[in-house]
Amino acid sequence: MDVRATAQHLPISPQKLRLVCDQVRGMAPERAASVLSYMPHKGAELLLKVVRSAMANAENNFELDTANLVISQVYADEGPRRSWRRYGARGRFKPVTKRTSHVTVVLSDRAAAAAASEAEE
Repeated sequence: MDVRATAQHLPISPQKLRLVCDQVRGMAPERAASVLSYMPHKGAELLLKVVRSAMANAENNFELDTANLVISQVYADEGPRRSWRRYGARGRFKPVTKRTSHVTVVLSDRAAAAAASEAEE
């Protein structure tokens, strides 16, 4: 059984968020939450909320024990961009693009994740 949680329109670029996602992929959700709480990155704080939401979904909606779960997938996709211009010298303007991202965390059983990783090899 896969349990997922998503967050959309996060005010961080997907490239910066993927650096944090790579650190917690394959971890137990409790361990990932403790690792993320001590990371100094802005993306760690945003991803921590999504991991905790996935854990709450597993406990409340599906009545699963989070000790038997593992983060099987975590990925950050690109959201909408907001662009405007900042005016410069001599009548020029400098374009500025603010990027947003959508992040998804998928939790699955340890046995199912181990079988899937063996099937890939």
